[in-house]
Amino acid sequence: MPAQRKKGERAQVLMERDEVLGTAAAAAEAARAGNGRWMLLSAAVAGMGRTAALDAIVRRQAADGAMRIGCARGAPEETAFPFGLVRQLFADDVDVPFSALAGPDEQRVFHRLVTCVARSAAERPMLLAVDDLHHADEASQRWIGYLARRIAELPVLLVLTACADPSGPIPLPPATGTSVGLRSLSASAVVRFARAAGLGEDQAVTCVDASAGNPALVQALVADLADGPLPNASSAPAQSRYRDTITDWIRHRVDPHSRQVCLALAVASEDGTPAEPDLLERILDLCPHERPPSPGSMLRLGRLLSHPLAREAVLAAAEPGEIAALHTRIAELLDESGAAATAVASRLLHVDRPGEVWMARSLDEAAEDAVRAGRVAEAAAYLRHALSGPLDPDRRATLTMRLGALELPHSAAAGIRRLRTGLELHTDVQERATAATALSAALVAGRNPDTALRVLHQASRIADDDELVKVLQTLTALVSSHDTAAWRGAIAGLRALAPTAPAAIEPLVCGLITEYEAGAGLCSAAEVLARVRPRLAAPVDPRLRTAWLGSAATLLQWADCLPEARELADMCLPAPPTPPDLTDVGLQCLLSVRAEAALWAGEFHRVIAENAALVEASAGQGVRLPHLTAMVATARFEVGRRTEAWEAVTAVGPSGGDSSWEWNELSYTRALLHAADGNWQAAVDDYLVCGAGQSAHDFVSPIATPWRSGAALALGRLGLRKEARELAEEELHHARTWGTARTVGRALRAYAAAVGGRLALESLTEAAELLRPSPAAVECAETLIDLGRAHIGAGNGRKGREALREADAVALRLAAPAPGTGGPALSGRLLDMTEKALREGRARRRPQTGGGSEALTAAERRIVGLAAEGHTNAQISSALCLTRRTVESHLTSAYKKLRITRRTQLVAILAQDAETARTTAVTPLAGVLG
Repeated sequence: MPAQRKKGERAQVLMERDEVLGTAAAAAEAARAGNGRWMLLSAAVAGMGRTAALDAIVRRQAADGAMRIGCARGAPEETAFPFGLVRQLFADDVDVPFSALAGPDEQRVFHRLVTCVARSAAERPMLLAVDDLHHADEASQRWIGYLARRIAELPVLLVLTACADPSGPIPLPPATGTSVGLRSLSASAVVRFARAAGLGEDQAVTCVDASAGNPALVQALVADLADGPLPNASSAPAQSRYRDTITDWIRHRVDPHSRQVCLALAVASEDGTPAEPDLLERILDLCPHERPPSPGSMLRLGRLLSHPLAREAVLAAAEPGEIAALHTRIAELLDESGAAATAVASRLLHVDRPGEVWMARSLDEAAEDAVRAGRVAEAAAYLRHALSGPLDPDRRATLTMRLGALELPHSAAAGIRRLRTGLELHTDVQERATAATALSAALVAGRNPDTALRVLHQASRIADDDELVKVLQTLTALVSSHDTAAWRGAIAGLRALAPTAPAAIEPLVCGLITEYEAGAGLCSAAEVLARVRPRLAAPVDPRLRTAWLGSAATLLQWADCLPEARELADMCLPAPPTPPDLTDVGLQCLLSVRAEAALWAGEFHRVIAENAALVEASAGQGVRLPHLTAMVATARFEVGRRTEAWEAVTAVGPSGGDSSWEWNELSYTRALLHAADGNWQAAVDDYLVCGAGQSAHDFVSPIATPWRSGAALALGRLGLRKEARELAEEELHHARTWGTARTVGRALRAYAAAVGGRLALESLTEAAELLRPSPAAVECAETLIDLGRAHIGAGNGRKGREALREADAVALRLAAPAPGTGGPALSGRLLDMTEKALREGRARRRPQTGGGSEALTAAERRIVGLAAEGHTNAQISSALCLTRRTVESHLTSAYKKLRITRRTQLVAILAQDAETARTTAVTPLAGVLG
């Protein structure tokens, strides 16, 4: 086996070297004829087969005694010894000096040694083989040049190798010789050699990519892979011929400049891609040398070192501190050239302590870029590293707060601890107040509202101006909504503050008071809108902006102005994949509104897409988001993924001592799931838990969690009609006080289930009339199903089946795939319900043309109807109390569904739909009369 491997190695290193060997054969023939020649084999990097080619030339010319052979090899350890290499070429009886000579003395020695060569060559032609001339001592290099200038009339072939450019380490006369640069092996040659060694296709590709055609590396890789697979594709094994070959080059066989170049290139291409040419040029400045490598050599070496196997082998040969120093310098070069902050920061992560101002700045900017791209872990790593260096107290406090906000969703304890540290670092009162609000929001997210309130109270005590005190008081009231005991007192404080509240604070004061009164059943939706809408244009203190918009969006959502609520949320919340900032209590509110508004609109896919990732990322890490979890679970339930819905609500765990209203939402969702499973008693229990939690907050209105309606439906299933009717009547009373179609229609449906008979049919008819033009598509479909069954039960099958078909059309629209996804339709809970009801009522589903107004939402139908009548967007906006942007968005959506492009086409579409509806209505009678 050793003999076979040696033979294979020689075959490999001599592949694609026919031109070199042919040139050497011609030069040897000329030398034997008395016309001496020199030949220089050069390569810019080690491992290109210079020595192997030299050995092959020597073997061929020594065969049959054709030429006498003299061999010498330069070594870095002997460069300080004059004539050390020359001494290897001559026998011991030839006097070669041991010290450096100058002037005529050196000339006399040079002449004498050349005379010795001529005398010996006269007896038999001579081949002098000198390997690694670049490592020879200076005196020996000068003698080689002296010999080359006198070789023309001697039967001597001088073959030299050097790791340098073709010009060589010494000037050689071009008339008497030639320089040959050894090229890298082609990819096809490497593949042939790998295949001959029994390697597979993937292994052959590895040999091509990780060798850059370098014969020595090809040979080492083939040997390594023949022994078995490498541990993984991205790192070299701890011990391998390949790694040992590169390490040996770096430590022993290259000069200090070349070593630095290799290390710099390995560091520069650490991300796996070759460094840019302009960066390569500047890296050369890191390794100053009188004869730097050519740009082509740098590019080839850069490509080789972009492969992880080569790069890691080079870096393994570095001394401690070298890599960090190179990363620092390259980061500085990148920063000076205006490179992306991420490119600079990725280098600085290898620096123990980023001690300069520009380093902290680059890490900070890179963290911002990473957050915008949704790479939170990467951003946190940048900020942690920036904090490891020297910073002024305010800068350290700011970065600490930002890091805490990033850590919070994934680890409440770590994030809150970091935010507390940031608060303690701030010395300015205003900054401390801002830090206190961030910490309190984090504590709310971490389900610790008691501590959050203490933090805000403490910040208020040290506030240095009256307006700041009022800002903190208002934010404290917002946080108090998560604490049963503190909520009523906070509202009382706001009522006392309201008459004297500064103009920039008053909108939020009004909003929070209105939230309390709406929940307590003390005002209607119309009254709420009259308070909120005028204040949306009022100036608000920047410190309260998100909190005010969160309160306003909540009230708009409750009033069923879903597009407006969504618009306010979208104004402040970042678009995915940028994560929301949970250290802003206002953004927490807007996050909840955005999710619930989409859920109420039947946009279940949107709820899941926008919130599931955050819910799953924070689950089990201390940050629990009960309301957001409830929204995601309900959306999954609606699209038929009931198991995943249960998993979501179960993962949150118990509320413990937390009395936040968010847990009431989770209880309500849990009750929905129990009801879907047919576990009616468990559903009643959870509805009542929800109700108890809401009542503790003085929240009796059904605007958020209609627990009485749900409990009434479940009690009816259990046969407890009296209890069901009591809850349904109470719910209907509060619903009529609020006055939106959604709340009243939902309560009427529950009342119908509780009373039955004629009253049920009347209630369901009223509910359907209310819900059809409303944005409450889910409630509309559920009511139409009940109405259809009630009509059929009362003997009016035609009306019953029409109601069921109408419910089915709504369910089909809600179960359609998300816009722009092109995916298949979802099954959907409502669709399952309507299909079952259609089967039981012996009704067939109406064919869906996809181009009529039945595809429109209720809001779209209202806007399209006004547009068809000739009203402008501004007039529609004013008439429906919607923003201009909302009207335009609905019209765009309607045009797509109706497959039209112009406003004038609306009249024809609506007339066609009206005719279709009339024909459908008279057809059953026509059949009877016929």
